[in-house]
Amino acid sequence: MRFLSMVRVNENCSLQPSEQLMADMGRLIEEMKQAGVLLDTAGLRPTAESVRVRLSAGQTRVIDGPFAETKEVVGGFAILEAASREEAIALTHRFLRVHGDEWEIECEVRQMEEAC
Repeated sequence: MRFLSMVRVNENCSLQPSEQLMADMGRLIEEMKQAGVLLDTAGLRPTAESVRVRLSAGQTRVIDGPFAETKEVVGGFAILEAASREEAIALTHRFLRVHGDEWEIECEVRQMEEAC
């Protein structure tokens, strides 16, 4: 089963990843890729650089970021291959623990629909 783990962050937080965190994260990503449980992962650019494309009443419109009403945003993601929801949660725990005590982040884990 595939799961999407979305990293939710407070975009207004000034905390930046340290070199140690990036090295630790690199090792964890490589280990998980080698084990076949991490299919893809990436961080996302700030909402100030994004747009939303909205469909309403048959019309589309583009709204430029940043989005003032947004407090938490998806700051990155990981696509996981796991035998169960519990395994996907355990893999996400490992990702969060790498960050240490100074970070306040959460991940939303959702099973992906399989292609027809």
